[in-house]
Amino acid sequence: MAMAMASLYRRVLPSPPAVEFASEEGKRLFAEALQSGTLQGFFNLISYFQTQSEPAFCGLASLSVVLNALAIDPGRQWKGPWRWFDESMLDCCEPLDKVKEQGITFGKLACLAHCAGAKVRSFRADQATIHDFRDHLVRSASSQDCHLIASYHRKPFQQTGTGHFSPIGGYHAGQDMALILDVARFKYPPHWVPLPLLWEAMNTTDEATGLLRGFMLISRHTSAPSLLYTVSCRDESWKSMAKYCMEDVPDLLKDENANNVPALLSRLVKSLPANAGNLIKWVIEVRRKEEGGSGLSKEEKERLVLKEMILQQVRDTELFRLLRELQYTKQPCCSCSYSSDDDSFTHIAATVCCQGAALLTGNFSSKDGFCCRETCFKCIQVDDDGLKTVVTGTAVSGVNEQSIDMLLPMSPLETSVFNSKSSNEVVKYPSRTDILTVLLLALHPSTWMGIEDEKLKAEFQSLVSTDNLPDDLKREILHLRRQLHYVKDCKEETYGDPVPQSHYQ
Repeated sequence: MAMAMASLYRRVLPSPPAVEFASEEGKRLFAEALQSGTLQGFFNLISYFQTQSEPAFCGLASLSVVLNALAIDPGRQWKGPWRWFDESMLDCCEPLDKVKEQGITFGKLACLAHCAGAKVRSFRADQATIHDFRDHLVRSASSQDCHLIASYHRKPFQQTGTGHFSPIGGYHAGQDMALILDVARFKYPPHWVPLPLLWEAMNTTDEATGLLRGFMLISRHTSAPSLLYTVSCRDESWKSMAKYCMEDVPDLLKDENANNVPALLSRLVKSLPANAGNLIKWVIEVRRKEEGGSGLSKEEKERLVLKEMILQQVRDTELFRLLRELQYTKQPCCSCSYSSDDDSFTHIAATVCCQGAALLTGNFSSKDGFCCRETCFKCIQVDDDGLKTVVTGTAVSGVNEQSIDMLLPMSPLETSVFNSKSSNEVVKYPSRTDILTVLLLALHPSTWMGIEDEKLKAEFQSLVSTDNLPDDLKREILHLRRQLHYVKDCKEETYGDPVPQSHYQ
């Protein structure tokens, strides 16, 4: 006989040292801080505030609140037609299953903020003073364009629990108190705490990393960082690709037999892990079929046109041409990590459908929690712009079924296949050549310094340089380069202040 599990309905907030937000004292502090102008960020935060959906999701919930408060567009849909940041979408630097079980570290949360398209300045407690912290808090609390997330230990506040993340909603200068908007609202309500005590709580060591906690300032870029590509760590296999980028590629460049560009590219391609496509993902839009109707909205059409333009720019590069030739001339063998069998339209449609099912159901961890059937590609005419591609399918989760559409950018070459009379043609989308081209362009320029032959080095550096790329594609590549940098540092738990953007160019 199973024993009933004990349950809790909230905790009593230890006061002092905290002052409950809704208490008379808390209201007085709020009114005075509002009058002094250090609650400007509060209203945006509270407008988009949410309770963490899992006990260990405090970091993801805090970041979701801040990203939505800053009106940062994720560029992909959450559910139905809505583009909205949710905890389930924050998987760039750590698999959600692992966060659900273990929580997330300070460095990886900063990494996630970068991957989501925000500007981030992060400070561990040994990288700033209490006076620095106070100055940053005053500036963020006096602005609607920058928000502060604190990473702290609950013990100095006499609260139960250990490490925690929460946005800071405001500051009272007269009494030197900060307003913690606790995302664990099922546990503690928002509360004011003395700033020196908050600093003490941040100046503690996270046992998972051996590093101090701290705070991060999050604001928005003037433009969206990416339209088509993003780094994802949703699949654990990203670790093998991270190793390939950081360790294997530099070793492969030392091969004396690879004495020309095609030979060097061939060496890099043959050594790719079989799951190379799991690190860089496409930002694909998913919608419930009944919400999408039979056509595309003006907004969907505009985004799809931009994505197709970037896709074509990738395929116009000399690097893509050389890699594509390698794929066509390569002889099939059992040891090759690449196979064209799983690039067929049928396989792609099923894979994309399952991605859509995961987004719509929130089921990212289970491999058999949902399935897709009746999956197919179709082309629809969009005004005078020709054919656009949609994957249609039925996502099944338990007893529930949902018909979905996913919008895919296609190049003119691929689109022409729909008009072809040949039923035997195999169309690859997204092709591995696309992914490999983008990956090699996104690796930091210092990667290629290991090529010993100076002439070959210069030729290869010219091939992978971003200098002459179209502006839209260049933005995509530099965004991926930043993401790869943060993933590398997060993997090694060395993440600190962001490197200036010029470092990646």
